[in-house]
Amino acid sequence: HRCCVLYFAGLKLSEVAARLECRLDGDGDIDVRRVAGLEAARADDLSFFANPRYAAALRETRAAAVILADDADAAPCPMLRTPTPYLAFARAVALFADAVRPEPGVDPSSHLADDVRVGDGVSIGPFVSVGPGASVGPRTVIHPHVSLGPGVVVGADCVIHSHVAVRERVVLGDRVVLQNAAVIGSDGYGFAERPDGTHEKIPQMGDVVIEDDVEIGAHVAVDRPAVGETRIQAGAKIDNLVQIGHGVHVGRHVLLAAQVGVAGSTTIEDAVVLAGQVGVNGHVTVGKGTRATGQSGITHSVPAGSFISGLPAIDNRTWRKAATAFRTLPDLRKRVLDLERRLARQDGDGAAVSEKTDTEDA
Repeated sequence: HRCCVLYFAGLKLSEVAARLECRLDGDGDIDVRRVAGLEAARADDLSFFANPRYAAALRETRAAAVILADDADAAPCPMLRTPTPYLAFARAVALFADAVRPEPGVDPSSHLADDVRVGDGVSIGPFVSVGPGASVGPRTVIHPHVSLGPGVVVGADCVIHSHVAVRERVVLGDRVVLQNAAVIGSDGYGFAERPDGTHEKIPQMGDVVIEDDVEIGAHVAVDRPAVGETRIQAGAKIDNLVQIGHGVHVGRHVLLAAQVGVAGSTTIEDAVVLAGQVGVNGHVTVGKGTRATGQSGITHSVPAGSFISGLPAIDNRTWRKAATAFRTLPDLRKRVLDLERRLARQDGDGAAVSEKTDTEDA
């Protein structure tokens, strides 16, 4: 809201309303040239309002028009009404975006094995390496310094950003987005202890499958298992710096925020949301639709529909009560020690108990 400003070619507000399937309330002949936050918006800007905390900014905005909910308070400018204002805003950004798409073709500095199959309209930038037996689907864009290993399959309309490494035999579906420096198919963390206490590496020979419409953030690692597969199902969105262990199964439309770590052989069922820095033990199941708040530690399987917090993660309402009680523990301890002193004095042992409790207080 405060600083986001994106510049684009202009459109009539009436056309924007039609494309976004919003109800127009006001002058549709206004020209809109960019998308901006409420406070930064000016006379040719389209803004949006979805959070009640910005009600004051809405009243004072200078935007040409505002996207807002059907039941939201009126803005001092034309409005695009919709039941889903944030979704409409996301589509407005896409509508106005002047995306720079590389021209189709393979840069001469890149190296493709002789048997690589490349679909129509593919763009492969400088210093890309594609191994034997790999294939790249139509209209996919591969940015500079990407490595695709032997046997990799990349679907149609994917975008693979710079410095991504996709290891051998990994399969990417259609419309997959890999942000910078993600590593897909890295070796799982598997070692067998020898009798002398040293460790022998277990070869990680399993597969990794990334289904359609998955987006994987920067510096994410998705490990392959020794046997079987690691799979991320369609529509999952994974933030930066996430670790997906070997043999993990991530369900459809799962959201994993930054620094989530999922240990090996765990199942994350459909529509689960794990907030930042959540850790999940290996060999557990997180049930469908579960939500875990930031820094929770999931140490055991969780039933579908759970809302959990804390370490070990428990029901959110129970955890909130426990957290409140935790803050009172120092005062409670002092009260208990004081009561012990009084009881000890009544029993004639006051001096000894007093000395003990004074030492504990110190």
